[in-house]
Amino acid sequence: MNILIGAWEIVRDNWLLLLIGQYPNGPLGGIAATLMLSVLGIVLAFPLSVLLALARLSPWRLLRWPATALIYVARGVPLLMIILWVYFLVPLLLGQNVSGFVTMVVTLVLYEAAFLAEVVRAGIEALPKGQMEAARALGHSHLGAMRLVILPQALFNMLPAMLSQFVSTIKETTLGYVINVPELTFAAGQINNQLLTKPFEVFAILALIYYIVCWSLTWAATALERRIEAQRGGPPRVAGGMSAGPTPRPVNQPA
Repeated sequence: MNILIGAWEIVRDNWLLLLIGQYPNGPLGGIAATLMLSVLGIVLAFPLSVLLALARLSPWRLLRWPATALIYVARGVPLLMIILWVYFLVPLLLGQNVSGFVTMVVTLVLYEAAFLAEVVRAGIEALPKGQMEAARALGHSHLGAMRLVILPQALFNMLPAMLSQFVSTIKETTLGYVINVPELTFAAGQINNQLLTKPFEVFAILALIYYIVCWSLTWAATALERRIEAQRGGPPRVAGGMSAGPTPRPVNQPA
């Protein structure tokens, strides 16, 4: 009971710091910064992921091999290592210091693009082969068929997987703590440094917040997947397993 009371007091006294950090007297932080990092990471990574996926599926080796190498390296290296690479490399390339927030956005874009590229590739390859053949038969080029026929269908089917990847991105933003990005974990660390005597309560609150946010998005992804499956599954079925659609007429029966 004392733990619950202590946790409630921590939330009551520090809810604004957990929500938006020190804003407007300081940088935006807390849950707001975590969600902003995640959204920017996914949104900016998506066009790059589509290009990488198309390059991996390209019949031209000059495009396929570099894209494959980039995806394997990004997926095979710990995210913390990529954060440190970007943290030290980007200022050298630009010739000026870059904030931790920008560093984390760049890192997430590179990292998530590699994972989303595999999601996009899997969605394209899951479509029937006849889709591409039919598009080419209608006169489309390889790129034109991808853009007009294949990608719209694949991206629609991949929406649940992309939402699940967004959930993973939210959890990955916690590593921004190591470069002083004022996201939710950093805000919890500030509260813990102020109190010193209640680390269990502080980080239990942090875990609960992450659980609520991620569970809500996971539930949304599951609901979206069911809706997509229902739209692809044809006419609804009624009692007895019979389709609600029109009954097919035997081949040898006259109209």
